[in-house]
Amino acid sequence: MHTFSMSTLKHRFAESEHISAELQNAAKIAIADSLKVKEGEQVIIITNPDPEVSLISKALYDAVLDANGRPIIMYQSAKTQLDFAEPAVIAAFEAKPEVVISMSAEKLGKDRTGILNPYIYQNKKWDNMFHLHMYGYKSCRSFWSPGTTIDSFVRTVPIDYDTLRRQCAAVKAVLDKAAAVHITAPAGTDIMIGLKGRLAMSDDGDFSAGGQGGNLPAGETFISPENGTAEGIIVYDGSISLHDKTILIKDPIRCTLEKGFITDISGGSDADALLETVTLGEKNAVEFEAAGKLEKGSGAVYAKNARGIGELGIGLNPKATIIGNMLEDEKAFKTCHFAIGSNYDDDAPALIHLDGLVKKPTITAIMEDGSKVVIEDKGNLAEAFL
Repeated sequence: MHTFSMSTLKHRFAESEHISAELQNAAKIAIADSLKVKEGEQVIIITNPDPEVSLISKALYDAVLDANGRPIIMYQSAKTQLDFAEPAVIAAFEAKPEVVISMSAEKLGKDRTGILNPYIYQNKKWDNMFHLHMYGYKSCRSFWSPGTTIDSFVRTVPIDYDTLRRQCAAVKAVLDKAAAVHITAPAGTDIMIGLKGRLAMSDDGDFSAGGQGGNLPAGETFISPENGTAEGIIVYDGSISLHDKTILIKDPIRCTLEKGFITDISGGSDADALLETVTLGEKNAVEFEAAGKLEKGSGAVYAKNARGIGELGIGLNPKATIIGNMLEDEKAFKTCHFAIGSNYDDDAPALIHLDGLVKKPTITAIMEDGSKVVIEDKGNLAEAFL
C-alpha cells in the first residue's frame, strides 16, 4: 500500500499564482512573527473573491503551511458594516480554530443569531460568535485587515515591531491613568473626553496568545471614551469611513458634541455623506428590532449610540499614510481618529463604527491630580514616547 507524507500534500498557491516575493515576505511576518503560528494549529482565513484580498489570503495560506499549521480558506461575498456574515462563516468558529484571519474587502459581517439573541459568557453578552471565542473564551487569536490592498500590506506590515510595541505601551500607560483627554487641531477640533474607568488597548502587532487580536497593518493605541462625556467640536480633515466605503475628505466635516453625542454635522458634500450614513445607522437599528433582528427594546439604544463617540485612536505606524483606506489611514503618524458609533467596551452598542481622521492633533492627557501629559504636539509624538 502506498502512503503519502504530509510534505507531499502541501500544495502551495505560490506554485500556480503570481505571488511576489514582497507579498510572501509580508505574509510570513504576519504568520510567523505576529501570530506565531505553531505546528498543528488550525488557521481559518475568511476572505472575499476580491482579487487583492484573495491573493493576500493565498500568500497567508502558504505561510501557514510553512509554519506547519493547518490553513483553511473560506470565501463569502463582500459585507458592509450593515450586512450579516454567511451562516457557514459564523459556524466555522464552532470548530474552535486557534487562529482566525479576516482578510475582507469590507467587513467580516454581523452574526444574525448573536445580534438577535446575544451569547452570554461570564455574565457578559456577545453579539458575534467571533467575539465570544476571541474575547470571551479567549480560545483564539486573530488579525483582521478590512479593505487592505497588496501595496498597503507589503509596505506597512514589515516594520520595526519592537519600537512600535514600546511606543504603544507608553501611550497606553498614560491613557490608562488619565481622567480625561483634551484634543485640539489646526482645522478646528477642540474636544474634551472623559476616560475614568477606561483602559486603552494597543494594536501593536503582537497577536501570539489567545484573546489577542488587532489589525495588520498594526500601529495604534486606542481607547473607548467614558460614555456621555465628549464635549466640544471634532473637525474631520483626513479621511472617514462611511457604511460602504472610506473617502478622502475634501471639505472638512464639523461635528458638534454635547454630553457624548453628536448634535450637528455640517460642512460640504462629505458632511452630507456622513450624515446619511449616521442616519442609516439610526434607521436600521429601529427597523432591525421591528424585523426581529435585534433584541426587543434594543433598537432605540442602538439608534442613540449611532451618534456617540466610540473610540479615540492615535496612529503610530511609521510606514502608514493617508490613502483613503481606513485600515492604513488610522495608523498614520501625526493623526488621531474618532469613531462614531459602537465602542470597544461593549457598553454602547451601535450598528456602525465610523473612523474619521484628524490631522496634526495636540493630545493632552489630564491626570486625576490635575497634572497634564502631552502625548502629541501638533502631530509630533512627545519626546518621552519616542
